[in-house]
Amino acid sequence: NMVMSFRVSDLQMLLGFVGRSKSGLKHELVTRALQLVQFDCSPEVFKKIKELYETRYNKKGSDVAQPPPQHRQEALPLHSSYDRGSAVARTLPATNIDYPALYGKYLNGLGRLPPKVAKPEVRLVKLPFYTTLDELLKPTELVPQNNEKLQESPCIFALTPRQVELIRNSRELQPGVKSVQVVLRICYTDTSSPQEDQYPPNIAVKVNHSYCSVPGYYPSNKPGVEPKRPCRPINLTHLMYLSAATNRITVTWGNYGKSYSVGLYLVRQMTSAELLQRLKTIGIKHPELCKALVKEKLRLDPDSEIATTGVRVSLICPLVKMRLSVPCRAETCAHLQCFDAVFYLQMNEKKPTWMCPVCDKPAPYDQLIIDGLLSKILTECEDADEIEYLVDGSWCPIRAEKERSCSPQCPILVLGESPR
Repeated sequence: NMVMSFRVSDLQMLLGFVGRSKSGLKHELVTRALQLVQFDCSPEVFKKIKELYETRYNKKGSDVAQPPPQHRQEALPLHSSYDRGSAVARTLPATNIDYPALYGKYLNGLGRLPPKVAKPEVRLVKLPFYTTLDELLKPTELVPQNNEKLQESPCIFALTPRQVELIRNSRELQPGVKSVQVVLRICYTDTSSPQEDQYPPNIAVKVNHSYCSVPGYYPSNKPGVEPKRPCRPINLTHLMYLSAATNRITVTWGNYGKSYSVGLYLVRQMTSAELLQRLKTIGIKHPELCKALVKEKLRLDPDSEIATTGVRVSLICPLVKMRLSVPCRAETCAHLQCFDAVFYLQMNEKKPTWMCPVCDKPAPYDQLIIDGLLSKILTECEDADEIEYLVDGSWCPIRAEKERSCSPQCPILVLGESPR
């Protein structure tokens, strides 16, 4: 309330005291100062605020001016930036909106945290196909405003000129879809570990005056199994104002007991081809290291007390039943069998599951390796679809029995011919 009553000169003195930028319009200075109070209010800062307040309203200790009406202020609509240049979106009030009224309406009505309360933050898992450029809104809990089952949570924010330029100059993945995007991510409010995207029931997202498309359900082919919904980042870019104008986003959600948090991010969407190139650059495991792994695995069969003399590995990808071109597997996989990185990345681009097609265990992108030994074998062994690793780390091709029988071991005597 003290900060809300400050003039421009007071706000500039406060922000200068803590080394923050003093430039900008009054509502920007107010936003910056309130964020300072909300998230980084040390005893020294509080003392300075009190000093500025008393200096203004206690004129030489004689006339005590009446402070302005006390407005109930809970929190900012967005806590996206202090003043990090143009790194994140600025919080701007819309026109004809009273400051205290706007600041009292958080994204979801979540109250302001008491100073110096260290509260664990919700974190979202990193997604291979999205590179985060800016965090526009930290994951913020959706708080119901009443007992209704259907809730609405609005927020207002604006993009910086730099962010608008990034979007406009980005390449198109397909007609109308830019690679640099503003996306909305939703997850459970759980601070124990990074959370995967998870939509609340009855979700709808409105950007300015239009509703945004939200991924639907995958049909299930199995009887009695409910269809699954792919929970992905929701691209809002095509409905946003790519200017200094403020954007209003409203999330409609079903309040059925579980707690959800939402975050806004400026991201660059990657393609499977780009991820493949990155994997080829940093993910190749040297043939000698792969050979050492083969020897270690064959040294003793973990399922038996009898030493293993060899193990067969197919050169056919289990995903598409075609010959491997870029053999890969997860480092966490216990098997030597590989799958093709090209098709694996393409499949996860369309429907991200990141499950190994060989052992059906998680095989996330950051754990994938390209098998340098098998890559070499594929170039040297073009006439076989299977090989066998031997206990000393060497290998030999396994050809069909039919091919083996066609190789005679001794000369063939042709009957009916007279000797010469």
